Amino acid sequence: MFHDNTAVVTGAAGGIGTAVVRALVEQGVSVAAVDVASDGLAKLEGDQVTVHAVDVADSAAVEALVGDVEARVGPIGALVNAAGVLRTGRAHLLTDDDWATTFAVNSTGVFHLCRAVATRMIPRRGGAIVTVASNAAGIARMDMAAYAASKAAATSFTRCLGLELAEYGIRCNVVAPGSTHTPMLTGLWDDGDAVRVSVEGVPSAFRTGIPLGKVAQPSDVADAVLYVLSDRASHITMQTLTVDGGAALGA
Repeated sequence: MFHDNTAVVTGAAGGIGTAVVRALVEQGVSVAAVDVASDGLAKLEGDQVTVHAVDVADSAAVEALVGDVEARVGPIGALVNAAGVLRTGRAHLLTDDDWATTFAVNSTGVFHLCRAVATRMIPRRGGAIVTVASNAAGIARMDMAAYAASKAAATSFTRCLGLELAEYGIRCNVVAPGSTHTPMLTGLWDDGDAVRVSVEGVPSAFRTGIPLGKVAQPSDVADAVLYVLSDRASHITMQTLTVDGGAALGA
């Protein structure tokens, strides 16, 4: 299913990132699991997984990471950009730090990883890159201006990168989850009932619910990521696969 047996996954300590790492391991892939939260990486380390405590917003650290993985683990055939942060609030009340931090991880971090990996994939004329964005990149959400804008930027960047790398046989796609049962979701609601609110929607915030009547599990998103990385998607590039149970109504 996978020609290349080394993958880099950022945001590996988070819900979706962890699910992607485990799914790749099941396919026999060696994974470099990357996250700024070093404590959360310990659960992943094993025979097929090396762990790397790296801030994707640090360009020099990312370049060193990719060089180290290529030297110690093997040529990188797949990259999954799953690192992400969420700062909520009305757009006019966001601080400079809210905006800068959100873009540093969600957008610039994608750029750093893609640049470092792509320069090594190009001479080998092959590879696959997936950016985990969000359905919020394509639909307005109240209190999520910075997050939505950063994910839209990452989505557009990944598509442009896919166009530029197509001549080298490198595919670049986006997987856009909606509400997914992760700490990022459960931390959004004070009453702790994030799943119910996500499924039912919030009319006062112009937010529809989820037509399928459930939030995604991290494994649902991981399955989509593995598909677009795999040979089964060998003729798919510059596309966005939305995994949101219909929440964006197909937008």
